[in-house]
Amino acid sequence: MKASQSDQRSIVDIARFDQQANSLRHKAANLPELAELASTTIKSNNARDLRIAAETELNDVKRELLRAEGDVEQIVSRITRDEARLISGSATPKELEQLQHEVGTLGARRAELEEVELEIMMRVDAINERITTLKAEEAEHAAVIADLEIRKENALTVIHSDLEAIAKDRAETVQGIEKALVDLYEKIRETIKIKTKYGEKGKKNNFDNCDLQILNNGNREPTIPDVKAMA
Repeated sequence: MKASQSDQRSIVDIARFDQQANSLRHKAANLPELAELASTTIKSNNARDLRIAAETELNDVKRELLRAEGDVEQIVSRITRDEARLISGSATPKELEQLQHEVGTLGARRAELEEVELEIMMRVDAINERITTLKAEEAEHAAVIADLEIRKENALTVIHSDLEAIAKDRAETVQGIEKALVDLYEKIRETIKIKTKYGEKGKKNNFDNCDLQILNNGNREPTIPDVKAMA
């Protein structure tokens, strides 16, 4: 079968439509927003994980603080009781001496426990500050992700609109070409896809680079001339 000049030009148009569509699909798959989204999402997840770990640590330290506060309260209670007995003067001299010694010992112990309590409270404050910082980072990342999602969707909307327009033009062009010629084009196009997939170099997935010599071997009558010769 020999292709008419009109059909030949239409095939070139179809090849151009396919090349444009491939380019748009590649663009959609490689939007800069996608890479930024992946990177920012990782950062957001890291901040979230660190915050959760800090909150778990905070709960543990708060329990430690409660124990320290309980220890201090017990010492204070014993000191208060002993001081009350000392003030009352109801004890014997020996008991008063023992009480004074115990109050002194308890006072030293109280100072040690209060120092431990203060250190734990400082740890609580530091962890709270860390959690606040991480929450702020999460919020910042969330804002960036939201903006990137909008930009991505806007870009994809434009691309999909262009793809629909190309598909419409292609379909209209195909209707005006002999079916056998279209089938031949699709067969060659599929062959190039397979060659490209399996790593044959020097081939692109577009009709401009089709090696149509495979269709003209032997004594067969040429079917479709080389597109480049027609351009």
